[in-house]
Amino acid sequence: MPRITPVPKEKRTEPYWKDLNKIIDPELNIGLVDLGLIYDVKIKDSHAHVIMTLTSPGCPFGPMLLQQVEERMSSFGDIQTVEVDVVWDPVWNQEFMDQDIKDLMFGF
Repeated sequence: MPRITPVPKEKRTEPYWKDLNKIIDPELNIGLVDLGLIYDVKIKDSHAHVIMTLTSPGCPFGPMLLQQVEERMSSFGDIQTVEVDVVWDPVWNQEFMDQDIKDLMFGF
């Protein structure tokens, strides 16, 4: 499998990016897109394929977040099926977070 690189912020123009960011990570109280947990979304022939990660492999909220991602993507009328893949390469780190959120949280 080729190395996954997160979609840059300036290329996240489709409405589903904004909608997916409404899913809030309960531990950090930040949207999944702003956290950098959603790496990519591909839509083809009414099928959405979401590639994402979690903050850690043992995230207790993982199953709930995956279900919410599937539900949000299914809410778009042109999406018939949703596949959510959790990947661990690249491993999530704070560098994937939106710069504005990093500035608010860490001052860098």
